Amino acid sequence: MKPNLEVILTPALLPLYNLQDKIVVVIDILRATTSICVAFETGVNKIIPVSTPEECIKFKEQNFLCAAERNAIKVEGFDMGNSPFEFLNPEIKNRNIAFTTTNGTKAINLSQQAGAAQIAIGSFLNLKFLSDWLIKQEKDIVLLCAGWKDKANLEDTLFAGAVIKNIKQYFEMDCDSGLMAEAQFILSESNLENIVRQSSHAKRFQKLHSKTDDVKYCLQMNTINLVPKMEGDFLIV
Repeated sequence: MKPNLEVILTPALLPLYNLQDKIVVVIDILRATTSICVAFETGVNKIIPVSTPEECIKFKEQNFLCAAERNAIKVEGFDMGNSPFEFLNPEIKNRNIAFTTTNGTKAINLSQQAGAAQIAIGSFLNLKFLSDWLIKQEKDIVLLCAGWKDKANLEDTLFAGAVIKNIKQYFEMDCDSGLMAEAQFILSESNLENIVRQSSHAKRFQKLHSKTDDVKYCLQMNTINLVPKMEGDFLIV
């Protein structure tokens, strides 16, 4: 019997799902899960996702770098925000990071609280590597879109659809949200960047961050061959 595959379009729907004994893939394309993958590719040792900037800054005492973002803006007084370009800095190699964001780290923490057997991190950057890894696990999978403040969003849904397209032959999927995500990705795949640039989050970045193009960077395909996973309180690879 094949394992099951489901998509949750927003963390607000988590109470409707059972995560026990399942692998949850947390998806926050713009930008937390992309930045997490970049950080580990750069050589970070481990990342602790926390709920609030107040909790995050306490890790300074343990020589952690502290990264905090709210409403797509770096929180004042922190080492980094949530742009993948900040995590390309070679000076973060072998460092530990405490990380809090508006949506992504919240989705990770909620998945833990809901009893997920394992939590993995997905981005377009590690799409193929993640897909291959999920197939090998032979366990039920839940793709959790972090969305925007409990609302569904386009880019996370598209990524869920991309994963489904890659792995669906190995899974059972009795899940309309998964069908919708895959159908939307197939329609958008040949024009992905232009489609995503119409999203509310992409427009938010355009207004706030004109000097860097986080959207283009976050839509790169298969540039990273690793899957960050939660082990205890920390993300590691």
